[in-house]
Amino acid sequence: MLQQSLEGLLLEGLQTSNIDIIRHCLRTYATIDKTRDAEALVGEVLVKPYVDEVIVEQYVQSHPNGLQTMYNRLLEFVPLHCRLLREVTGGSIPSEKGNTVPGYDFLVNSVWPEFVRGLEVKLPSLFNPGNPDAFHEKYTISMDFVRKFERQCGSQASVKRLRLHPSYQSFNDKWNLPVYFQIRFREIAEALESALSEELKEAPDGSPYHLLAAHMVWESLQKCWSAQIFLPLLVHRLWKLSLQIVARYSVFVNELLLRPISNESTKDHRKTLAGSNKDSPLNLGSVEDQGIGSAPDTQPLPSISTTQLVLVAADLDHLQDWLPELLEIIKPKFESVGFKDIACISGALEDSKDSLLGCWPTLNKNIIQDLSDSCFSCLKSALEIPRLYRRTNKEVPTKALPYVDSALKPFYLLKNEYRDTLKPAIIDQWLEGALSGSTQKYFETISDILNSVKKMEESLKRLKQARKTVTSNSVSPNGGMSDDNKIRLQLALDVEYFGIQMQKLGLQLNNIKSFSGLSELVQAARDQISAEQTT
Repeated sequence: MLQQSLEGLLLEGLQTSNIDIIRHCLRTYATIDKTRDAEALVGEVLVKPYVDEVIVEQYVQSHPNGLQTMYNRLLEFVPLHCRLLREVTGGSIPSEKGNTVPGYDFLVNSVWPEFVRGLEVKLPSLFNPGNPDAFHEKYTISMDFVRKFERQCGSQASVKRLRLHPSYQSFNDKWNLPVYFQIRFREIAEALESALSEELKEAPDGSPYHLLAAHMVWESLQKCWSAQIFLPLLVHRLWKLSLQIVARYSVFVNELLLRPISNESTKDHRKTLAGSNKDSPLNLGSVEDQGIGSAPDTQPLPSISTTQLVLVAADLDHLQDWLPELLEIIKPKFESVGFKDIACISGALEDSKDSLLGCWPTLNKNIIQDLSDSCFSCLKSALEIPRLYRRTNKEVPTKALPYVDSALKPFYLLKNEYRDTLKPAIIDQWLEGALSGSTQKYFETISDILNSVKKMEESLKRLKQARKTVTSNSVSPNGGMSDDNKIRLQLALDVEYFGIQMQKLGLQLNNIKSFSGLSELVQAARDQISAEQTT
């Protein structure tokens, strides 16, 4: 009977806003150790009707900003209907000293549980993760509502009690974040795999990258941490996915480097690279253990052009340089959830960067080898020089032959066309490496030619002595330069022009292996010509 009387009296006090009646009732409830009954009564009689009126699923779904409007109305409940209760219990505006009734927390034990009940029962679609964009928006708005409600609690102790309340845990557990992440993971991974496995095309206009593959890696990493996808409680999963994306690109580049290099023109850079890059996809089957898979490929590898390798190198270098910016994007996300060990994150990102750096030795080797082979395929035309001058009565040479320009054409194209694409140091490294390789072979070719000329010359001299003839085939009938010396002179002119053109490329000749030996070789040939002409 006493409790029923108290309930009626408390309701009367609330309805008439009589603070004295409310204070008296709450003190009595506290005296008989029934504070929770009083809080339950307020929740049932005062909060529940308001919640049932405000939380209407049809309104939320049919009105723009319907969810935000609903939450705003729920937040209005506390200042509109809880002012006297909070004043009496010391939850907000302090009453006169000694007039507060301790032991109550109506916001935690009366208001919040009814809010949660209403949301769970009357708005079940709120928690549906099927549409990830809608889920993200609803979750973000809902967590903002929770933060605002916590600020209404008035004290840290009250906020702590709220966070420990079963209804608070229930509300958070309703949000199926693992399912949301799995959907996002599939979206990002499938888009990336599509870019890697279908075709290696040019990146879209306006992209800082040249090829679609690198563009999608960059876009995927940005997407992970974008405001439209990121949720604080998923920071660890998104971080793991980010590392996987970088690792996947590293695998992709290494797969490209296994392909034979085609003989496409360096200008043919608009062509797409038909792909068989279906190996090593992001593992879509498991979200908890997302790894890199691999399957054997029995199909022959398609070729790749040097130009495409150059663009891969440019993208690889740009992505490496961008990773520190990614760290700056990620830092605040980790700090927002209280994670302070940024050095750990930075170290993991450096390891990912190292995996990209590991692609460079093979990439450089392939590009240098192809450039070197292309260059020497022209330089070996020097083998035709003896046939050009022997017994042809050709004029004394005065300039280098065109094959030297042809040999260096790919280097000029690389230097001029990609000066804004690649760092000068990378281009110079390729030029020096390729020219060192081709110069060594050129040295061997020139040496063989000069040795052959010398042997031919000695053979003719022996023949001349045997026949005791007056003239030799190696000497022009009019007493001019011999065919052998014309050959020597032409080789010297070619090598000297070769060196000049390399310097015009901005290279230091002392960095080109074998060139000093090559220069000495043709200089000795020049000296021999001078010596014969003075005798």
